[in-house]
Amino acid sequence: MKKVSVLLADGFEEVEALTVVDLLRRATIYVDTVSVTEEYTVHGSHGINVQTEDLFEEVNFVESDMIVLPGGMPGTKHLDEHAGVRRVVKDFFEDGKKIGAICAAPTVLSNLGILKGKRVTCYPAMEKEIQGAALTGAPVTVDGNIITSRGVGTAIDFALKLIEVLSGKEKAEEIAESIVYEKKK
Repeated sequence: MKKVSVLLADGFEEVEALTVVDLLRRATIYVDTVSVTEEYTVHGSHGINVQTEDLFEEVNFVESDMIVLPGGMPGTKHLDEHAGVRRVVKDFFEDGKKIGAICAAPTVLSNLGILKGKRVTCYPAMEKEIQGAALTGAPVTVDGNIITSRGVGTAIDFALKLIEVLSGKEKAEEIAESIVYEKKK
């Protein structure tokens, strides 16, 4: 079974994180919510508190097939400032493992220099923070092992793309149909 670690820092964007958790679990992908704080309860940017399964230090990320960084402020800044998160993201990139980042979170990847020469998308106000990458402006962009998305309004598209990348197009279409998702034409 595929395993995904969703990293949560205080100030994360709830819709972006929980849409990924929900839809991937519907696709029978094992999702581990991971607090990068010292507490299991992480505080979302809109006052929704989430109880995680693990603390960052408890996770053996080698077992994960993908990590996902939700956006939100100041959650993205907290992810970027966390030495362990930066190390794991860099390791995943170097090992060719999948990395998902939505909204402001692609800036964490940019700050590590791993978006150079890549096609990416992110929250419009954060585009100026992305260095050396080609910005697509698309709802979701996949370039190699990097999957990026724009924000709350693209959270379902993002989650479905993560499912497609991990479990195939048919599984992503099955989940889209099960939630009565109608893609804009």
